[in-house]
Amino acid sequence: MIAPLDRVKILLQAQNEHYRHLSVTSAVTAVVKKEGFLGLYKGNGAMMIRIFPYGAIQFVSFEQYKKITQSWLGQDSHIARLIAGSGAGVTAVLVTYPLDVIRARLAFQVHGEHYSGIIHTFHSIWHQEGKMKGFYRGFIPTFIGMIPYAGIAFYTYETAKRFIVEQGPRFLSKPSPSQPDERVLSTACNLVVGGVAGALAQTISYPLDVARRKMQLGHMLANPHQFGSWLQVLLIVYQRHGFKKGLYRGLSINYLRAIPSVSVSFTVYEFMKQLLNIQSKQKGS
Repeated sequence: MIAPLDRVKILLQAQNEHYRHLSVTSAVTAVVKKEGFLGLYKGNGAMMIRIFPYGAIQFVSFEQYKKITQSWLGQDSHIARLIAGSGAGVTAVLVTYPLDVIRARLAFQVHGEHYSGIIHTFHSIWHQEGKMKGFYRGFIPTFIGMIPYAGIAFYTYETAKRFIVEQGPRFLSKPSPSQPDERVLSTACNLVVGGVAGALAQTISYPLDVARRKMQLGHMLANPHQFGSWLQVLLIVYQRHGFKKGLYRGLSINYLRAIPSVSVSFTVYEFMKQLLNIQSKQKGS
């Protein structure tokens, strides 16, 4: 559902020469006109392969990190939730980052100028850009950005969830299917809280996401040598395009794709915990 928005976001973030002058809605229309309807789904194959391990690693590691940090800092520690969320995000992105690079490159090209598919992209990066080193271009800004992004997303969600269940109006929560004496957020409330958490996290970390995309694309951009470090990328983008049209270029469409994505992820995560009767084993979670 969000793949077309994801493709347009990458095109606008990295200032693709075919679409850089367009607004979000105009870019969507232009992609369909220039590349056909399936053009909105370029790079989505790599994204689909990536999302399974990414989601699994992120949520499983969050539970493990939360146990460790809460044992150190206490069950009600805000810092423990923040650290656990950051650690989960960093762990997931570290493992799946090469697929994110492949997906970005496929999504950025318009007429297949560089790559013909996932395998060809992998082969080209491996042999032409220093093997594994090429797959981790832009990882530093990703790492730095993931710390506040995942930390704030998980922290906001967990804190809001606990507050609503314990002190909020009763209609916003319901008895847990597995433990009727415990309460959990209603599905609608879960979606809203997850969406707010995602929006807040995206807003704070978005400039680093722009730097990541620029560095990931490498030689596909004009004068790639100028992007020697993530700080240089941020400085150059700001100098050339400013704050709104540079560092936050594509943020509006990012809200459209990220808010429902994060919202549904957290809601399904909670639903599966209740379905599998994990909630009772995670007191205070």
